[in-house]
Amino acid sequence: MAHAFRIVNVFTVDGDRFSGNPLCVFEDARGLTPVQMQALARQFNLSETTFVLPPTRDGADHHVRIFTPGFEMPFAGHPTLGTTFVIANGRTRVTLEMKAGLVPVTTDGATWTLKTARAPESRKVEASRADLARMLGLPTDAVSDEPLWVNTGSEQLVIPIASPELVRAAAPSYELLAKFGTSPTREEAMAYLWAKGEPEHTVRFFFTLNGGVVEDPATGSACANLGGWHLATGQPLPVALTLRQGDAVGRPSRLGLRVDADGGVFVTGSVIELGRGSIEV
Repeated sequence: MAHAFRIVNVFTVDGDRFSGNPLCVFEDARGLTPVQMQALARQFNLSETTFVLPPTRDGADHHVRIFTPGFEMPFAGHPTLGTTFVIANGRTRVTLEMKAGLVPVTTDGATWTLKTARAPESRKVEASRADLARMLGLPTDAVSDEPLWVNTGSEQLVIPIASPELVRAAAPSYELLAKFGTSPTREEAMAYLWAKGEPEHTVRFFFTLNGGVVEDPATGSACANLGGWHLATGQPLPVALTLRQGDAVGRPSRLGLRVDADGGVFVTGSVIELGRGSIEV
C-alpha cells in the first residue's frame, strides 16, 4: 500500500529553503503499525518523522505520533509546527493529540505557533556548575545561572551560559554528557545551552547517538523548556525572545519564544515545503 509523505523545513530563516530543521510527515498513516512507523523513521533518518491519524481524544483534530530513527517521542516542537503546516488545509487553528497531551497550533499565514500541552515541570540538577562546564568543554565559570531539568512535554537539561561566544565554543564530551546529562524519562543524554544576546539569544542543543555527540539544528521542545526555565527561576514576565540556532551545523534557524504573564508558553516558527512523494509499505 502506498503512503504519501511530505518533506518540510521548520524554523526557517528569511525564506531560505535549506534553513531550519527537516521533517518528514506522513499525512495519512492509517494502516501503518507502530513497527512500520519506526522502520519508516529509520529509513528517512531525519531527526523526526510524524504520522497523522484520526483523533482518539475529545478536543483534538488529529492524532500525531512522532518517531526519531530510534524511538517514539511524546512531544517535539518542529514536528508539531511542520505537521500542522501540512494538514491545516486553510484552518488557522488546529489541535493535535500527542502522547504529551493536546497541543493547539495557530497560524497568521506566515508563521506557526504552538502552545505547550502542559505547564512546565522542573527539578534540580545533581551535577555542579563546574561539572557541567567541564562536560561542555568550557571554562569553570561558564555556567552563569541555575541549570535545571525542565519538562513541557519532553524533559531536557537547560543550562544558562555566560555569553554567546561561550555557547559557540562548546564541545561536549560524550562520556561526561552521558554521565551528567541523561534523563531517566528519555533514552538519550542531552544538553540545551543558551546565552542572552541582542537582538537574538544564542542556543545549541546536543544529544548522544550511536556512541557520539550530535547537534540539532532547531529544537522547539527545548525552546519551550527555556520558557519553563524562565517560569521556574522567577524571571520577569511577559517575555518574548528570538533564538538563534543551527549555525554550527550549516542549518541556520530562528525560533520565537513567548511566555505570557499567566505562564502560557508559546513557540513560533516558519515552515517551507521542499517536496513530496509516496512510499510502498
